[in-house]
Amino acid sequence: MDSFYEIWETIKEMLRTRVTEVAYNVWLSPLKFVSFQADTITLSISDFKRKIIADKFSHLIEEACSETFGFPVRVQYVAPDNPNALQSEPGAGPDDPDDDEIVYTFDNFIIGPSNRFAHAAALNVANNPGKAYNPLFIYGHSGLGKTHLLSAIMHEIQKNRPNEIILYTSGEQFTNELIYHLKEHNTTVFHEKYRGCDVLLVDDIQFISNKETTQEEFFHTFETLKNAGKQIVLSSDRPPREMLTLEERLRTRFEGGLIADIQAPSLETRMAIVKQKAEELNVDLSDEVVTFIAENIKKNIRQLEGTVKKIKAYQEVEGTRPNIAIAKKAISDIMGDNPPTPVTIENIINEVARTFNVSPADIRSEKRSANISQARQVAIYLIHEVTDLSLSAIGAEFSNKHYSTIIYSIQEMKKKLETNMSLKATVDDILKNINES
Repeated sequence: MDSFYEIWETIKEMLRTRVTEVAYNVWLSPLKFVSFQADTITLSISDFKRKIIADKFSHLIEEACSETFGFPVRVQYVAPDNPNALQSEPGAGPDDPDDDEIVYTFDNFIIGPSNRFAHAAALNVANNPGKAYNPLFIYGHSGLGKTHLLSAIMHEIQKNRPNEIILYTSGEQFTNELIYHLKEHNTTVFHEKYRGCDVLLVDDIQFISNKETTQEEFFHTFETLKNAGKQIVLSSDRPPREMLTLEERLRTRFEGGLIADIQAPSLETRMAIVKQKAEELNVDLSDEVVTFIAENIKKNIRQLEGTVKKIKAYQEVEGTRPNIAIAKKAISDIMGDNPPTPVTIENIINEVARTFNVSPADIRSEKRSANISQARQVAIYLIHEVTDLSLSAIGAEFSNKHYSTIIYSIQEMKKKLETNMSLKATVDDILKNINES
C-alpha cells in the first residue's frame, strides 16, 4: 500500500506544475490518498472543497492519474470522517449527479407496482450473483430508478462478498476506455480489467448500439464472463428488441437472461418517495404538500427528490413550515429548465423535419406525400405527448386542422408504434434529441 501513497505524491507533484501555487496549496495539497481499486482512485477531502475540486480541477486530476498509471482513471472522494461513504465525481459513477451524498441501496428503494418485479430480480441477483438471472437486463425511461437498482446490487454484493471484484461502468465509459486502449495499442490491460471481474454492471448499454468495434469487444467480454459463471447486469432506456442497431448475437444474449422493465411510478409510490426524501432531509411536509408534489411530478423520480431538496432550502431561508405555495415554487424551479410550449413545438417540428429530410414548412402544410404525411403524424403525436396543448391548439399549428384529424393522427401513430419497431426507435431518438437540446 505504501507504493500507492508514493504514486499519489508523485501525481500531486505533477499537479503542482499545472496550477498556480495558491490553487495547489488551497485545493489540491489537502487531498489525501485512501485507496486504488480497478480503475478508481479514492481521495479524502472535506465536502465543501470536494464540490469546488469537482468543478474546477477534476479533469486535471484524472489526466495526471491516467498519465501516471497508463490507462483511464476515475476519481472519487470520501469525507475525512466517513471513509466508507463513497462520493463519486458528478456524472462519473452510479450516484445521483444531483445529490452526491446519496448511496443508493435496497433499503432506500421505494417499491411499487411499477418496479416491484425489477426490484425482486435485482435483489435475487445481489444475493446469488452468477446463479440467479444472468444477464439481468433492466430497462425504462430516464429517472425511474434503473441506476438506483444497479447501485443497490453493487453495494449489496460489496457488503456480503467483500472479496468480489465488481466493475460498475456505463456504455459510454466502456466505449471511451476501449478507444483509449486501442489508441495506445494496449488492449491487454482493457481485457484484463473487464474480463477478470466477478460482477459487471453496465448502465445505459444502449450507447454501444451503433458502434461496431465496441459491440465486438463487448460480445467477447460478455461471453468470457458468462462462460465463467460471472454476473452481468445491464440497464437501458429500451428493451433489446428495440435496439435496432445492436448486433443480433448481442441482442439474443441480452434476451437470454431475465428482462425487467420499470414504468412511471403510481401516485402512491410517488408520495412514498417524497415522504422518504423528506425524512432523509428532515423536512416536515404535510400530507397536503406531499400529495401536491406527487400529483404534479409524474414521470421522474429525480425531479421528486429535487423538489424536496428545494423545499428544504426554502424552509431554511424562510424558517416556516413548507406550504403549497412553497411547493409550487419549488416545482417551478426544478422543472424550470423545460422550454416554454412554443419553443418546444418548434424544437419538435424542426427535429422531425431533420430526421425525415423534409422542411418544417412541409410538415405544417397540407402536402400529402407519404414521407411528409408520416413526418406530420410523428410531429403531432410528439407535441401531444410532450406539451399540454389542447387538440384544437395542436390543430392550429398544422394549417388549422380539425381536432378530430388530430385525434386520428395520434391514434394511428400509437397503433404503428406498437408494431413498427423501426419507427418506434426513430420516434424515441427524436424525443431524446429534443430533451437534450
